[in-house]
Amino acid sequence: MDLSREQLLWIYERMALTREFEGRIAQLFAAGELPGFLHFYVGEEAVAVGVCAALRDDDFITSTHRGHGHCIAKGVDVREMMAELYGKATGACKGKGGSMHIADVDKGMLGANGIVGGGAPLAVGAGLTGKMNGRGQVAICFFGDGASNQGAFHEASNLASIWRLPVVFVCENNGYAEATPATYSVSVQDIAARAGSYNMPGLVVDGQDVFAVYEAASEAVRRARAGEGPSLLECKTYRYLGHYSGDPGGYRTEEEIAAARARDCIARFKQQVLGRGLLAEADLDAVDQKAKAAVDEAIAFAKESPLPSVDEVTTDVYVSYP
Repeated sequence: MDLSREQLLWIYERMALTREFEGRIAQLFAAGELPGFLHFYVGEEAVAVGVCAALRDDDFITSTHRGHGHCIAKGVDVREMMAELYGKATGACKGKGGSMHIADVDKGMLGANGIVGGGAPLAVGAGLTGKMNGRGQVAICFFGDGASNQGAFHEASNLASIWRLPVVFVCENNGYAEATPATYSVSVQDIAARAGSYNMPGLVVDGQDVFAVYEAASEAVRRARAGEGPSLLECKTYRYLGHYSGDPGGYRTEEEIAAARARDCIARFKQQVLGRGLLAEADLDAVDQKAKAAVDEAIAFAKESPLPSVDEVTTDVYVSYP
């Protein structure tokens, strides 16, 4: 493990902040304070954080409908995220996007996306940017097991390979496309096997182990930066909660969910770093308190922020041509 103390603390901070953020917005939604549907990232934190730990600040990521963890891992301000969920003018997208459309281009976060598989073509475009500008930028495409069946993913993979673009496709295989099991809807046991069709490396990774994700992502990012083309990482993970807020469930057994929770990525991180003496319990407790305070501040900021003005209704929506 070649990570410094500062990097280990960053990894835990991002995972803890994501878990705290998701837990609190679930409560706010249940209380009727947040509008719209939410798609929680609880249980999958090691994927976003492990991948983004291998990136530079100027690298790009594209996200999914389940994008809060990606945003936090890439450094998007949680106050702006919370304000966006509240539909406030101070939100990351001025209150017009909501949960499934949070973006911060300055952070390289090119947007959550309500279209399944919609981030793949965007990542290829960002990868082309990184190749053409000579700055060594890499684009990460997060997508789910359901999106692996979309034509957009296959077209994007093919084009990225033909042009040897610096793109890393990261499949977050949580076992279900909404309520449809991947074992039923995907023709291969491992989605990573599809990489062979596009002449790129494909690797299956334990998505509940942030260190395994980081190691695999680091090599894929190295290849991409060196001009060796795209890679496909399949991170086997699990979402603890329903597909969306209010999901009635019934398609997963309680035993299955309990078994997944027993392999919790945050608990596993704690066990590893404490067992090796890399961090102390007090270090982790301090991060936990910081995460709670950050979310408290974000909620207060969102509640105090103004709603968008009616005059702004078409701003950033339509473009005027001369």
